[in-house]
Amino acid sequence: MSILLVTSSPRGAASHSTRIATEFAEKLLAADPSNALVVRDLVANPLPHIDADYASGIYTPAEARTPRQAEVVGVSDVVLDELFAADTVILATGFINFNISSTLKSWVDHISRSGKSFAYGENGPKGLVTGKKVYIVLASGGIYSEGAAVQFDHAIPYLRGVLGFLGMTDVDVIRIEGVGMGPDAVTAALAKATAKVDAVVAASQGVAAAA
Repeated sequence: MSILLVTSSPRGAASHSTRIATEFAEKLLAADPSNALVVRDLVANPLPHIDADYASGIYTPAEARTPRQAEVVGVSDVVLDELFAADTVILATGFINFNISSTLKSWVDHISRSGKSFAYGENGPKGLVTGKKVYIVLASGGIYSEGAAVQFDHAIPYLRGVLGFLGMTDVDVIRIEGVGMGPDAVTAALAKATAKVDAVVAASQGVAAAA
């Protein structure tokens, strides 16, 4: 099994989403050493925001692209190859201004390509990225999974929507929420997220044993 870990928090070593997502990937790897792990760190190596060369280049035959078009489309090709090669995808992001990080949004922009990850036909759009298990690890200062603040959570609905559009409909969410409410809240949020991670890893081992 191939695991793709995509991290995007600008907080570096202090990031709760990066920490939990990385531990998750490492536990899956330890549970089955035959797994392969690919890490896409969008902070250490940010993807370029899409621009005019990208927008025109993806619709230009490879042999006719300008050097700049070839460069930016080549970046997109690499991240698409990583995605298609993965069986499990772990996306980690902080909750920034009620949505995902801009670095993760750039990743979404690069993997969302007509004819590559989705296609339009007589019956409308069809996602081409299928057979993936996706986990979203989201850290937030407040509580957005329930209560009055649910309406401000544009991160999970957006990711579920765009991933589903591309064919990735098997999506689970691991929240680390309320980390802005004091040390005790941080401890509780991390413990809850870790427990969910451990449950997923244990379940995966059961499936592997059954196979």
